[in-house]
Amino acid sequence: MSLLERIKSWFAPVEPLPREILHYQTPPDAEQQYRLHLRVEGDGRGLLVVNAATVLHLNQTAAEYARLLIQGANEDEAARAMARRYRVGRAQAREDYIRLRDHILILATTVDLDPVTCLDMERAEPFSAETLAPYRVDAALTYRVDEASRLDPEARRRVDRELTTEEWQQVLDALWDAGVPHVCFTGGEPTLREDLVELIRHAEELGQVTGLLTDGRRLREQEYLDELLLAGLDHLQITLASHRAELHDEIVGRAGAWQEADAGLRLALAGDIYVVVHIVVTPANADSVAETVAYLAELGVPAVALSSPLQAVSDEERQRLESALEAAQETVHQRGLTLIWDLAAPYSHVNPVEVEAELEPEQVVRQHLYVEPDGDVLPAQGYNVVLGNLLRDSWEAVWEHPERIKLVE
Repeated sequence: MSLLERIKSWFAPVEPLPREILHYQTPPDAEQQYRLHLRVEGDGRGLLVVNAATVLHLNQTAAEYARLLIQGANEDEAARAMARRYRVGRAQAREDYIRLRDHILILATTVDLDPVTCLDMERAEPFSAETLAPYRVDAALTYRVDEASRLDPEARRRVDRELTTEEWQQVLDALWDAGVPHVCFTGGEPTLREDLVELIRHAEELGQVTGLLTDGRRLREQEYLDELLLAGLDHLQITLASHRAELHDEIVGRAGAWQEADAGLRLALAGDIYVVVHIVVTPANADSVAETVAYLAELGVPAVALSSPLQAVSDEERQRLESALEAAQETVHQRGLTLIWDLAAPYSHVNPVEVEAELEPEQVVRQHLYVEPDGDVLPAQGYNVVLGNLLRDSWEAVWEHPERIKLVE
């Protein structure tokens, strides 16, 4: 290389790394357990998902530091690699690597940390930018709600078949190849699928974070719960209408439902898994929802999600529901629980995002997708626009579908 060519190379922009997704899980004997997923975008920027709870948008250099961390590079190795690639001093590269590593480890091991106010690393708000794949996909394995194959009435006309085990595995493969790090299995009642454990295991082998939304009835079977945990399930969301047995059974429409859900919840809390309880606030349970939150706090539930059909009731009922939500949220804060707003929900339930976060529709659909039992893809739950089918259509055709693009613009 001539002297002129060498001088030009000093000022040439660094070519971004190729697009890829990487996964890291701490060893089983590590004192503090955490999980990292890094998705490197086509332009070199990175999306780092920490414990499926905190999303960091990284610039090109930060993404490369995170990549080195996931690959197990020590401080000196990272400093040499970055100093050579970006033509900076090794001391500065080492300092930058340590700083980013420490920030990530704080997020991964600290409970209830708000990275927006506590950290000063470059970050973008969730839902604020369009990316090459969503943060999470909600997979409705079935719209059945009981062993008699009764369908949820709101989902009755949506699909005419369910994917087979092999077909769902193909869907999970397609999502992973596209860079989706987080999948929530929902329904209907997903535990009615006999292959649920197998599908969770398949996602775990790929490296995906997995969640399960359930009414809790099958979780009261210790052997079944153990199978879910051993397969690699990362978090559970259990729907509970009320802490009062009679009221819960009345709202659910099945005698003994509360006893089943409560037993399942207690076993789940005793297991090694993060548990969220989702309460749908309706006119029937509005007067006691704050008491239900207090009951959950006494049980040791760490997090609660609240939603309510505010748009589907009269003005008088809306005011009552809003008061109930306010009282419930106040109880959540008083009891030291975490209030979750960005969660999936069974098909018949109102999307909790619009209650807690009051996000614009384009923000909701920007980073989520919803897959129906037959493989059809919707922008999000409740958006009845079919973007394609993951068994028939390419990922690009689904993600770049004109109807989805119109929703996010």
